[in-house]
Amino acid sequence: IMSKKGCCDSVGECFFDYYTSKILVIRSRKVGTLNRFTQALVIAYVIGYVCVLKKGYQDTDTVLSSVTTKVKGIALTNTTELGERIWDVADYIIPPQEDGSFFVLTNMIITPNQTQSKCAEVSHYGRHSVQTGRCVNYNDTVKTCEVLSWCPLEKIVEPPNPPLLADAENFTVLIKNNIRYPKFNFNKRNILPNINSSYLTQCVFSRKTDPDCPIFRLKDIVEEAEEDFQTMAVHGGVMGVQIRWDCDLDMPQSWCVPRYTFRRLDNKDPENNVAPGYNFRFAKYYKDSDGTETRTLIKGYGIRFDVLVFGQAGKFNIIPTLLNIGAGLALLGLVNVICDWIVLTFMTRKHHYKEQKYTYVDDFGLVSI
Repeated sequence: IMSKKGCCDSVGECFFDYYTSKILVIRSRKVGTLNRFTQALVIAYVIGYVCVLKKGYQDTDTVLSSVTTKVKGIALTNTTELGERIWDVADYIIPPQEDGSFFVLTNMIITPNQTQSKCAEVSHYGRHSVQTGRCVNYNDTVKTCEVLSWCPLEKIVEPPNPPLLADAENFTVLIKNNIRYPKFNFNKRNILPNINSSYLTQCVFSRKTDPDCPIFRLKDIVEEAEEDFQTMAVHGGVMGVQIRWDCDLDMPQSWCVPRYTFRRLDNKDPENNVAPGYNFRFAKYYKDSDGTETRTLIKGYGIRFDVLVFGQAGKFNIIPTLLNIGAGLALLGLVNVICDWIVLTFMTRKHHYKEQKYTYVDDFGLVSI
């Protein structure tokens, strides 16, 4: 009587099956070639991909980072509202410091000499004022609601093109980036040991001549992302400065250097151009000699630069090395399973191979004796 658990004799004594390996040597070029080819693929995968490309012998850690920036540059504007004016870093960097980013003012709509009073409401401006409930003359033919607000009301116009601060493309920014891999107690910064003060005062980042310089011209950043600075400066936008630290700590520390890439982050889809760019409002307040408070309202457009830091470090460790070696040996064992399946399923003499591979031995008589 055969069962999944074992077998029983006529007397009713049951015995459990025991399975042991049997070596079957098949002298066949096809089978041998298939076996060696599959083994070669597994060995190439383990050595080439896991060990060499993915560095499976290393323990890894992700980067911790801090970023500070310092922008320099001067621009000149000449407008009806403000006249001739010099803009320096205290004027166009708003706010002075941010966490991992900075904003550069490039364009603006100026509404000067506003005071808190009552005036005729401009279309689409109700959300910025409080209605008094009175109806007043807007002009000779049109009446509108009276509002309590900062008057005269803000201009509803398109931003100037070309942008007022077109010279901002020549501004430069020093990006200081400090990184740490805590698992390996490794620290470094993007101002590399070979950079001295004299070099830092005159260098500007260039992929060909100065790839390690941490000072970047704003126009170069935008052009690296395949954008035009003057076009982007009209309505503003968001740029990403990506710093990647991929470090092999089994190699000399001098090989661990930052790699810079740049891309535009905000949406510039021409088919979906609602609320394009980047802008916000701010004001400069004054008091007249009689104590009347006035302000100049500025709707500022500009480019926000976000500094994004990525990275991973690796260093030799025996534990991942042994784990990957064990996984490779297990894959080599799987080669025989694959070859057996192919031989017993697809080969012409598969039935003959099956008869030779599996042999059943009845040991009941020996047990009875």
